Amino acid sequence: MIAWSRSAFGWLAHQPYLLLSLTSLFWAGNIVLGRAVAGHVPPVTLSCARWVGAMLLLLPFAWPHLRHDWRKLRAQWKLMIVLSATGFAINNALSYWGLQYTQALNALLMQSSGPLFVALWSLLLFGVRLTWMQATGIALSLLGVLTIILRGDFAALAGIELNRGDLMVAGALCAFGLYSALMPKRPATHPLSLIVVTTGCGALLLLPFSAWEYASGVRPSADWISVATLAYVVIFPSMLAYLCFNRGVALIGPNRSAPFLHLMPVFGSVMAIVLLGEKPELFHLAGYAMVVAGVFIAARR
Repeated sequence: MIAWSRSAFGWLAHQPYLLLSLTSLFWAGNIVLGRAVAGHVPPVTLSCARWVGAMLLLLPFAWPHLRHDWRKLRAQWKLMIVLSATGFAINNALSYWGLQYTQALNALLMQSSGPLFVALWSLLLFGVRLTWMQATGIALSLLGVLTIILRGDFAALAGIELNRGDLMVAGALCAFGLYSALMPKRPATHPLSLIVVTTGCGALLLLPFSAWEYASGVRPSADWISVATLAYVVIFPSMLAYLCFNRGVALIGPNRSAPFLHLMPVFGSVMAIVLLGEKPELFHLAGYAMVVAGVFIAARR
């Protein structure tokens, strides 16, 4: 595989914990934003435009590598389609669609099950089992997530009502779990080649559904909110997050990478404190400590 060390970001490319933490940071903002613009930007159109924009921005940088890697990518075209469908088309469309019907609290709770889907697919497809340390770390970080989301009141779980939006978010997580489990089987190419092909293919898979959405009269508003939303999702949770995530999985594997998804509600709550002026509480500190400890335990060899 072509090493990232040749690039200006050589040091960062060999820091899997930092890469996966940045991924969770960018995706946490994506969930908050996706819920905020629900009903303002159609979900499938947003997903399709997201990947078209990411592909076009990356293509000039990826072109030399893409020409070199094209034969390898084409030789595994079936895998490329599956990766594009699960990691880009299905995952994102269902996430944005589900956020039209559910609350951010429910979505964050569902996101906590992400590592379990990764572990399940890894076991079913390749017989890779969680170690006791990984299972303990996931359980501890999950407890920390619940502490943050429920504000230390676990009795609040009884008052949460699930709806069709929650099922869509669960379906998105199931698809992403398959993407994560399959990533170690990707062809040995430059990271930019891989992400340009998968984002482009993901956009093509979404295009007919986006056209149907537009024809049905569900269209984005032509205002600065739509432009700002598209700019954010193209740059941070799309280009940067997937480059970081793919590299992180390549370095430490899917099961050790999955617990970093539990950092998403941690970053989300920090955003609320810093940007929205919410008051930090004791349960924040307790939850942060459990999540960080759980991720550290699960990510170790």
